[in-house]
Amino acid sequence: MPPPSVLAAAVSCLLAAGALSGCGGGGAGAGALQTPAQSEEASERAEESTKKREEAAESARNRELLSEIEAKKKEAAAETNAKKREAAAEAKAKKREAEAKKKSEAAAAEPKKREEAARTLAQRKREAERKRQQEASKKRTQERAKAPRLPPIVTTTTAGG
Repeated sequence: MPPPSVLAAAVSCLLAAGALSGCGGGGAGAGALQTPAQSEEASERAEESTKKREEAAESARNRELLSEIEAKKKEAAAETNAKKREAAAEAKAKKREAEAKKKSEAAAAEPKKREEAARTLAQRKREAERKRQQEASKKRTQERAKAPRLPPIVTTTTAGG
């Protein structure tokens, strides 16, 4: 309900307007004067009219406030969704970067692994060849040791005959 001072001001304005119209220079003198009942009725109508305007204004303010609140909620929801999408995109990008780095490191390590494997294979072959030669040498030595030694053949040549 509006403050009493607003209502009093509205009533006094209406009464003054009614009094001025009744005191106007022309027209019928008896019809221009209002009875207290008519004055009270006009005052009530003015009060109701003022009340309706105030209610309409308050209703408009309430609708505007509601609209603002809804807009803020929508904005907050949109911002939240945007942050979620941004975080998901960042996580996805980091994952892709990690996978790319992993592949790159694996690709860089592959030639090194092949080279190391080739070196290891060559070293094993050399060791196997050396071992084979040692065994062959050992076998020859053992065979020589096992072979009967014949006394040296001495041939004498005789003269004449």
